[in-house]
Amino acid sequence: MTTAALPVTEAFFTDPYPLYRKLRDEAPVCRVELPDGAPAWLVTRYAEVRALLADPRLSVDKSNGNGSWRGFSLPPALDANLLNMDPPNHTRIRKLVSQAFTPRRVADLRPRIQSTADALLDALAGHSEADLVRDYAGPLPVAVISDLLGVPEADRHEFRSWTDTMFSPPPDDRAAAGRAVRTIHAYLEGLLAAKRAQPADDLLSALIAARDDDDRLTEDELTSLAFLLLFAGYENTVHAIGTALLTLLRRPGLATGPEHLGATIEELLRYEPPAPVLLRRFPTEDVEIAGVTVPRGETVLMVVGAANRDPDAFAEPDEVRPGRSGSHLTFGHGIHYCLAAPLARLELEVAIGTAVRRFPRLRLAVPADELGWRPSYRTRGLVALPVLLD
Repeated sequence: MTTAALPVTEAFFTDPYPLYRKLRDEAPVCRVELPDGAPAWLVTRYAEVRALLADPRLSVDKSNGNGSWRGFSLPPALDANLLNMDPPNHTRIRKLVSQAFTPRRVADLRPRIQSTADALLDALAGHSEADLVRDYAGPLPVAVISDLLGVPEADRHEFRSWTDTMFSPPPDDRAAAGRAVRTIHAYLEGLLAAKRAQPADDLLSALIAARDDDDRLTEDELTSLAFLLLFAGYENTVHAIGTALLTLLRRPGLATGPEHLGATIEELLRYEPPAPVLLRRFPTEDVEIAGVTVPRGETVLMVVGAANRDPDAFAEPDEVRPGRSGSHLTFGHGIHYCLAAPLARLELEVAIGTAVRRFPRLRLAVPADELGWRPSYRTRGLVALPVLLD
């Protein structure tokens, strides 16, 4: 079977959408070689991606893979998380943690998110320039998820540094990612021990109580769940805020008033998903996708960055049109639909609305084509977003 290398070049990182369009038009289900040498099947059309995300024949459990997937290596205590679980364990743990993300609980977080956004922008007042990734999009999600979980204020800067290193290690020190994972693991073990000794009104304390009192979580499940909530609540939201702000700066006519902001946020999420390639799946039997048979155990990657711009699902998909019909797949679909989607939407609404209100003359400090993008085919995020504030 012929397998072409996925052409992840600097041009791809800057703008992956021409390649997505080509794949969607010419080979909507194709086998490629990923940058680490592993083979995978890419699915790029909206109809197939949406159907597969809800197909029980596609498992997220790595034990159903044929061993070719490499991905991100985690110690066992961090690997027992929702991203690697099928029902019934997935159902049990998701039900437990979903109590933290009900509409009421998320709405209750608005004042704290707003005060954090205000404080970060207050710190920029009087400055003529800023980097909105470093100064705003980065620290805001860290503060939010840390408040929710009960991470002490003094530890938050270090956590952000560890997470950045884990996802983007220095080019000359690839082992730094592994060291960051081990550091985070050790920190979480200490934090959970402290919460067990002195419970507080936060999600980690609630999860510990559920584990210790009802024996519904194993120790590894508890530790890996804390890890998942921390890094998932940070990484994708940073990228989503950064790319949303960039899209608005490049299209200053988009409506961001209170009555229009929700629709604008949804369109920005469709247009630039922070994770354009969703979590890998493994067929538990041979599966036919758009006339192509994908063998059992092979890696399947759903490319929502391509599906969200499928003209069969969205008219003129490369245009930004708030209020358009259709549902984007940025948060997934089916049983693995993003648990924290309501929180992510609220963070984006507050972050974007506050920034454009506080700095109405906000504009790019450099040409858009000079901006740096993270060198990843799985995430879509800016390295920096230099702006002029006044």
